[in-house]
Amino acid sequence: MNTITITRDAEGIATLTFDLAERSMNVVTTQFIGELGVAVEQLAADEQVRGVILASGKDSFMAGADLKGMDELFDVSGPVEEALARVSTFSRVLRRLETSGKPYVAAINGTALGGGLELALACHHRICVDHPKILLGQPEVTIGLLPGAGGTQRLPRLIGVEPALEMMLKGRHINPARAAELGVVHELVGADQLLDAARTWLCDVGDAAQPWDKKGFKIPGGAGAMHPKAAQTFMVGTALVAKQTKHNYPAPIAILSAVFEGTIVPMDTALTIEARYFLSLLRDPVAHNMIRTLFVHKQAADKLARRPAAVPRLDVGKVGVLGAGLMGEGIAYAAAMAGIEAVLLDTDLDRAERGKDYSRGLLARQVDQGRMTKDAANAVLERIKPTVDYADLAGAQLVIEAVFEDRQIKADVTAQAEAQLAPDAIFASNTSTLPISGLAEASARPANFIGLHFFSPVDKMPLVEVIVGEQTSQACIAQSLDFVQKLKKTPIVVNDSRGFYTSRVFGTFAAEGMAMLAEGVNPALIENGAKQAGMPVGPLAVSDEVSIELLYKIQKQSAADLGDDYAPGPADEVARHFVEDLGRFGKRSGAGFYEYPEGAKKRLWPGLAREYPQAEDQPTVDEVKQRLLYIQALETARCLEEGVLTHAADGDIGAIFGWGFPAYTGGTLSFIDTVGIERFVAQCERLARSHGARFQPSNWLRERAERGALFHRGSGATPKAA
Repeated sequence: MNTITITRDAEGIATLTFDLAERSMNVVTTQFIGELGVAVEQLAADEQVRGVILASGKDSFMAGADLKGMDELFDVSGPVEEALARVSTFSRVLRRLETSGKPYVAAINGTALGGGLELALACHHRICVDHPKILLGQPEVTIGLLPGAGGTQRLPRLIGVEPALEMMLKGRHINPARAAELGVVHELVGADQLLDAARTWLCDVGDAAQPWDKKGFKIPGGAGAMHPKAAQTFMVGTALVAKQTKHNYPAPIAILSAVFEGTIVPMDTALTIEARYFLSLLRDPVAHNMIRTLFVHKQAADKLARRPAAVPRLDVGKVGVLGAGLMGEGIAYAAAMAGIEAVLLDTDLDRAERGKDYSRGLLARQVDQGRMTKDAANAVLERIKPTVDYADLAGAQLVIEAVFEDRQIKADVTAQAEAQLAPDAIFASNTSTLPISGLAEASARPANFIGLHFFSPVDKMPLVEVIVGEQTSQACIAQSLDFVQKLKKTPIVVNDSRGFYTSRVFGTFAAEGMAMLAEGVNPALIENGAKQAGMPVGPLAVSDEVSIELLYKIQKQSAADLGDDYAPGPADEVARHFVEDLGRFGKRSGAGFYEYPEGAKKRLWPGLAREYPQAEDQPTVDEVKQRLLYIQALETARCLEEGVLTHAADGDIGAIFGWGFPAYTGGTLSFIDTVGIERFVAQCERLARSHGARFQPSNWLRERAERGALFHRGSGATPKAA
């Protein structure tokens, strides 16, 4: 066998070691499942084997299913019963393992997630190395699935319905100490004691029957509709899931249903119930969308799939950050956390010191929470140097300017910084709107000039938009990506344009909300429709957050730069009216589309009804959702057509991780595929007739629709919000 080896000792203890060659971590593949099935039968038939240790040949135990091989691993084509049999293969092998008559011990030496934990749960005893960095969990819900190899049935039978649902519905990982406390594992030992402890249990106890297969077994804490506590758990859980997911994500409800139904029947029936829900999720586009973007494409981006080849890697040891405001202080923190010396420069030393205080506050919280030692926090702080002296930038391999969105200010700091840098050092702008090629005109070496657009708050937001100017060199792109990777951020690479990709498309969301407001659509309907569609906040709230004044300034700058080519939209007048006539600039000024009472929750400004009287005929919530999602997806398609985006995957990653486009869609271009490109174009044409030319699809997009050309291979049916 290629993935499994079996050894036997003189006492009749067999050790089944799984180790997938050419994989950094063990994953569940079709080959592994097939070989595990063969091994289980061989061990069951071997009378000299009294027990089996299940062990990993790698530093971790098992990471779960091979998501890159999903089509092979979970073939859902054809009739339901045939597909059900195929997707249940791993579950059947694990059921055979636990009923084979041989006691199995899982020797968990490292992280066990998803199918890896399900493999361990099928064993009769679980011993785990006691190390805080080891993670155990069932995170399938985060990619639109449920644990499909017995996890929804064994976990509640082991630790009770409520804690099992807590793990599965939130997809949270737990450490070995918490796993032992819950009863997920039976013993914690040192790494050097793991195999000996497993042998000891097999020799001293060696019980080959699972608790749930013994007569009189009852689920800890109770189960079923007639048990008061269990019934309450499901009633509350269903309501909470509906509130949190807005019915856009089918996996949480499927998990609740599988657990509810499965825990009141025998295990074999329960596993069939689980398999049916698992198949239903595999046949739903949501899971495929989420797996493709959140795992496959994101992992490729994290591994620098867009990095130009044949350029030496750059290990940045010192970075300069110009501007100690909201973005600058966050970038300095991220760099220092990555082990990079960060020179934080501002025009005033007090401002620079306040920028360092931001890191001091974040680190203090981590120390208080036990996530970092005081010495480690101090080491991070020592890497941040506040200054007003450009000479302190000497030796920096990369400098990022994060000053005001003003071309002259940016030009001044560019010249002063470059005077201190080596010829091959990189200069990056964190601008969110100004074209990089224009800013590079102030640089003495435009080939080394690039955009690195971070998102706020930098310490939490994983995305960095890497913007390539007209003269940016391949070496500059490659080594900027090296820096982003060192920060443990996810990069997308886009070509220069006004607003680049993320700001440009995000702007359509905010603008569409303002356009609807001007039409007389109920502001609460606009906001709630956006949230029901899956956006984190409504377009009016997010406009307040980023500042109506900023949006207005961007509009004015674009109009000035483009002249007759600028096409004003209905949102332009709304932003002008709020800034110039009403003096309501957004959240920071305490007044925008919302009002912000001291000590109370924000609320929509009552004056909206006076400024924009509500129309007698209001759209349905589905119409609001459609407009808000379609305008973003359409603008993304335009970015791909114009070459701002070069890969559909980058568009989807940027949409989800940049401004919070709903993850269930897989991103803006996956959304088009899921709706169906022909239907999408037809709906855009209808919206254009009703609401204006901004919804008009291009000839390029129409031609794609005529060919049925998808943006991603294997996209399919319609999601609820389409």
